Amino acid sequence: MDVKAQMERIYRDLTLDQIPWNIGHPPRVLVDLVQSGRVPPCRAVDLGCGAGNYAVWLATQGFEVTGLDLSAAAVALARELARRKGVSCEFVVADVLGATTVFDASFDFAYDWEVLHHVLPENRPGYVANVHRMLRVGGRYLSVCFSEDDPGLAGEGKYRQTPLGTLLYLSSEQEMRDLFQPWFDLEALSTVEVEGKRGPHRAVSAWLRKKELKVRPGPGGLEMTIETS
Repeated sequence: MDVKAQMERIYRDLTLDQIPWNIGHPPRVLVDLVQSGRVPPCRAVDLGCGAGNYAVWLATQGFEVTGLDLSAAAVALARELARRKGVSCEFVVADVLGATTVFDASFDFAYDWEVLHHVLPENRPGYVANVHRMLRVGGRYLSVCFSEDDPGLAGEGKYRQTPLGTLLYLSSEQEMRDLFQPWFDLEALSTVEVEGKRGPHRAVSAWLRKKELKVRPGPGGLEMTIETS
């Protein structure tokens, strides 16, 4: 079963209490960025928004938020949450590993919370390139995924199968640095403790700023990417 089908099954067949990553209140890392003013109200995208908890919270803080998720069932839950909370959010069924050009240069702030560990190494460069294109010049990006040193997950090694049947890939700080470096300036990178329903997890948190890249013809007609930030 592919990731899209797995997520559709999870959000369709389980209650929100049974979904380990569904936590109603926003994570401290995100709250601190907003309350400190490092991320003022702006146009934001929640990548892998799930049931919409964090997108809806950002909307209550004055953000214009778009949530993207593979699962139509998750998006339906997110829309219902926004309706009940009386806030305006846009929720879209979208594959963030696929074609996302409709969102090019649309956002000032992007974040994925405990989503990147669902993206396997071979798909990560394309995913990060998509995030880069979605952001406007100078846009900020927060990415938080489980660390390879996380004691909160059963099993060993960088690949872990969860009780729900999903496959995770756990990261090191150096992997995160190498992944983001072509596209983003790394402003902060650290391993942090994050909340889980069954206990805390250790995760790698990356705080990034979009690099301004320009492409021009190179030798033999090949494209050259020039970093200008």
